[in-house]
Amino acid sequence: MSHKQIRNIAIIAHVDHGKTTLVDQLLRQSGTFAQHEKVVDTVMDNNAIEKERGITILAKNCAVTWKETHINIVDTPGHADFGGEVERALSMVDGVVLLIDAQEGPMPQTRFVTKKALALGLKPILVVNKVDKPGANPQKVVNAAFDLFDKLGATDEQLDFPVVYASGINGWSSLVEGEPNEQWGPDMAALFDTVLSHVPAQSGDPEAPLQLQISALDFSTFVGRIGVGRISQGTIRPMMDVAVMEGPDGKVVKGRVNQVLTFQGLERVQTTEAGPGEIVLINGLTDIGIGVTITDPINLAPLPMLKVDEPTLTMNFCVNTSPLAGREGKYITSRQIWDRLQRELQHNVALRVKETDEEGIFEVMGRGELHLTILLENMRREGFELAVSKPRVVFKQVNGERHEPIEMVTADVEEQHQGGVMQAMGERKGELFNMESDGRGRVRLEYRIPARGLIGFTNEFLNLTRGSGLISNIFDSYEPHKGDIASRKNGVLISMDDGEIFTYALGKLDDRGRMFVKANDPVYEGMIVGIHNRDNDLVVHATRTKQLTNFRVSGKEDAIKITPPIECTLEYG
Repeated sequence: MSHKQIRNIAIIAHVDHGKTTLVDQLLRQSGTFAQHEKVVDTVMDNNAIEKERGITILAKNCAVTWKETHINIVDTPGHADFGGEVERALSMVDGVVLLIDAQEGPMPQTRFVTKKALALGLKPILVVNKVDKPGANPQKVVNAAFDLFDKLGATDEQLDFPVVYASGINGWSSLVEGEPNEQWGPDMAALFDTVLSHVPAQSGDPEAPLQLQISALDFSTFVGRIGVGRISQGTIRPMMDVAVMEGPDGKVVKGRVNQVLTFQGLERVQTTEAGPGEIVLINGLTDIGIGVTITDPINLAPLPMLKVDEPTLTMNFCVNTSPLAGREGKYITSRQIWDRLQRELQHNVALRVKETDEEGIFEVMGRGELHLTILLENMRREGFELAVSKPRVVFKQVNGERHEPIEMVTADVEEQHQGGVMQAMGERKGELFNMESDGRGRVRLEYRIPARGLIGFTNEFLNLTRGSGLISNIFDSYEPHKGDIASRKNGVLISMDDGEIFTYALGKLDDRGRMFVKANDPVYEGMIVGIHNRDNDLVVHATRTKQLTNFRVSGKEDAIKITPPIECTLEYG
C-alpha cells in the first residue's frame, strides 16, 4: 500500500459531545459492516465500565476505507483524567477531527486535548456536531473555536481550518450551514472528503531504516504482549530482526517480530509488509513498552520517548485489615496487589506507583479522581480486596515555596441555583473569572480552584443544583498554596460493637443522620456507619435489637420508616 493512500486521524472532544457515536457512523457508512450485520451502538466503547458509564476510557483504533484510501481512526477519551491515553493517541496521527457540541460550545476538556494537538503541529478539522438539536448555535461555536485556537497559540495555517456541520446520531454531514430542524446533507461523505483533502499523507521513506514508536500495548494469551504504533519510516515484515530502544540514550535490545497486523474496520488483519504511515500491531518482542522505538538493528534510528503530564492526585492502596477482611475478594495479600499494580503500569502511562515505608501500603498517583476510581473498579471486578486512603493532591516545591495544582472548572447551572454554587466554590478558594448567561434561564460559571477543593465536590454540586447542573474540570497549572480549606462540616456515626444491623436499630438512628449501611449488613466496633446531622462524631448502638416480652403495647404494629442509605461510591464526597 502506497503511503499516499493512508490518512491517520484522531477524534477528540469533550465528554458526551458525540465522538464514539460519530465513529459508529463512519464505520457503518464506509461499508465496514455487512448489510445484514447487526451493529450495537457505541461499538468502540467495548469495555464493561465504558458501556455502564457511557464514557470512553481507553484510546482505541479502527480503520475505514473511503475512495481507495485507508483511514486509521483513533477514538480518544474526553476526560482529562485519561490524558495519558490522549497523548499516546496523538503521537500516532497526522490530523485531528475536533468535535464540538453545537449547543454547549468548547468545554474545558476540549481546551486540554486541542492544546496538545496544536502543540504537536497537527492540523485541526472542526466538526460542529448535533446541529439539529434544539438550541443549537453553530456559528457561535465556530467563532468560539477560532478564539480558543488563537488563545492556545495556533499558527496561521492551523487557524485556517475547515468546518463540517454534522449530526452523528442521524448520520449526515455538510460543508454549508442549513436550515434549523432540517437535514443539511445526505451522509458522511462531506466529512470523509474533508479528511482526505486536509489531513497530510505520511511522507516517510519506505527504504530508510525502520522507525516504529509503540504508543499502546495489548495482551493476548496466545502470543503475549502486543505493541501498537505508527511507522514513521522504513518497512516492517513478519520474522524480521529488529532492535528495541528506550529513546536515543536507551540500551539496545535485539529481538524478532513474530506477526505484523493492521486494522481493518474493528478487526485485526495479518499482513506481509507495512510501510510509512501505517498503524500496525506487532508481537513476539518481550522487552516492548510504551514509548520505545522499534528500529533497524544495524542502522539505529530511535525516537524520543513519549512525554506524559505528571500526576496531580495520590492515594494509598493498602491490605484490608478490618474484621471483615477476606469475605469478598480472592486476592487480598500485599504481593498480589503489588503485582496487579505493576501490570497496570505497563499500559497506563499516566499512573505512578511506589512502595511506602510501611509494609502492605503502596502510594498510587494518577491524573484525577476518575482515573484512580476506574483502576479500583477494575481491580474490584477482578476479585481484589483492598483498603484505600482518602485522596490527596500532589504538592511541588518551587524555589522553596509550596505549590499546588489548580484546576479550571466550568459549571452550567440554572439561575435559581447560582448563589448556592458560588458560595460553595468560594468556600473552596475558587476564583470566578467568567460568568455568562444564555438568556434561557441557565448560567455558565468559570472558576480557577485548587484541586483539593474539588475532591468529593461532585455529589454536593448535584445536591445544590437538584441534579440539573453540569460540571467539568481540567488541570491548569501549579500555583502557590492557597491556604486551608475546611475538610468536612458534619461528624460521623460510629458503631460501638460487632454484629449485624437490624431494622429496629436503623429506625432509632434515622433522626441522627444519614446511614451508609442497610439492614442485615455486618458491622464492627469503630466502623463508620453514617453521617451525623451535627459537627461532632457520635458513637451509636447500631446492632440494637427489639426486646421480646409478654407485655402487649399499643404501638406494636407501628411501621418503621427508614431513609434509604447513601450508596457509597468512590466519587462520593
